[in-house]
Amino acid sequence: MTEVKLPEDLNGVHVHFVGIKGTGMAALVEIFYHKGAVITGSDVSEKFYTDEILGKLGLKALPFGEENITDKVQYVVYSSAYKKNVNPDLTAAEKKGVPCFLYTEALGMYSSLAYSCGISGVHGKTSTTGLTGTILKELPLPSQTLAGSIIKSFGDTCTFSSPLLSGSKKGESIFVAETCEYQRHFMSFHPEKIILTSVEPDHQDFYPTYEDIRDAFVDYACLLPEGGDLIYCADDEGACEVSRIVFSKRSDINMIPYGTNAEGPYRLSFIGVENEENRFNVAGLGDFSLKVPGKHEVMDACAAVALSSRLLEKYGKTPADYVCEIRKGLMNFAGGKRRSERIGEFKNKNGKSVLVIDDYGHHPTAVKTTLDGFREFYKRRKIIVDFMSHTYSRTQALLSEFAQSFGSADSVILHKIYSSARENPADFSITGRTLFDETLKYKTDVNYFEEILDAKDFAVEEVNKTLDEKYPDGYLFVTMGAGDNWKLGKALLGE
Repeated sequence: MTEVKLPEDLNGVHVHFVGIKGTGMAALVEIFYHKGAVITGSDVSEKFYTDEILGKLGLKALPFGEENITDKVQYVVYSSAYKKNVNPDLTAAEKKGVPCFLYTEALGMYSSLAYSCGISGVHGKTSTTGLTGTILKELPLPSQTLAGSIIKSFGDTCTFSSPLLSGSKKGESIFVAETCEYQRHFMSFHPEKIILTSVEPDHQDFYPTYEDIRDAFVDYACLLPEGGDLIYCADDEGACEVSRIVFSKRSDINMIPYGTNAEGPYRLSFIGVENEENRFNVAGLGDFSLKVPGKHEVMDACAAVALSSRLLEKYGKTPADYVCEIRKGLMNFAGGKRRSERIGEFKNKNGKSVLVIDDYGHHPTAVKTTLDGFREFYKRRKIIVDFMSHTYSRTQALLSEFAQSFGSADSVILHKIYSSARENPADFSITGRTLFDETLKYKTDVNYFEEILDAKDFAVEEVNKTLDEKYPDGYLFVTMGAGDNWKLGKALLGE
């Protein structure tokens, strides 16, 4: 039986997206749209930031309904959040015999048509993808990049395509995409090169042990062809362990380390923070600067430099000849949606600045490294972090780690746990107050409000207090997590 696939030429092909507002889905919509596909899609009525992306394409999400699957629909792409036997669009498509593909399957099919590079890891995928794409914008390579969030330097979209892409021959273009480990989704991808930023316990509902998630990354890396590159972080124990296991299985794969512990051209040295810029050196290429805070962002930038350099070499070019372009790309990177995103700034009643930042960090390591980065970048500001933990299983498994992750913040606000559709809160004894009680063991200035906006009056009062002399620049108010506590930052700004 012949396997059904999406056609290589999407021009005029009608594709219906179920869950079209999902970030990855909206990004794939962008790519398919610019390939000439006819797009329709459905989703919930709640407003998401991806509505703006879809609006720019002249698209609007329809309510779910079997009537969406008209006789003109040739293929359906759907988010893993929706089930074939439950969602009306999918049940109608099944009845009509319309081929249905998971988002990750469709992404995988698309990746098979290009020289594809997968960005993977428990942390840093979106930033590393955005950084790579922003560098590639400056290089004479036929490239296309898909990130898991809006990237400002892409033009406030999730994708970027080089003008050289249209002139490239079949199979010669470069496709860089963020690839997700959850439920082994990245196994549908067709990588020629992989960046591996980090490996540690996460998604405990699917990977109960560290070995489970580690082995998934090993299997993903083993998808690389002979001569493929595994570009891994030499500063991350899990990434190093994966590289060793992969090499024992596949010595034909190139192991390319990067980071401060790396040997070779991608050895990283931190120079320091000057004028709210991270300055660093990559051994084989020289000094660079980055305008986003945190050493973890510098590490991601080093990974992006390594991948961009390897791609230049693939096309017969010398990376050292393009240092100025790489440097410009890094300086142009301004982060992504919900990735250390500057939401706004205002003056409090004492005339002091209050800078509001929103960040997606939802794993203890990401919380700690991000806050550490803010502390280094904004030394002269008092930091208040409002954190909302995401998923009961993750909070329960990593309770102590979460409680100890707020060390760089001066004050902490916590809320109820933001649940996931894939778990039942009744199955867990843990609550947001459990995390609050645990955090009190390590910090004194911790506050709890069950609902997000219940904390508004408290937050307003806090940022209007007279500051100690060691904080002459004012306040930094950070909303952090995969939940919707970003609303508190907006409320603080009066939006």
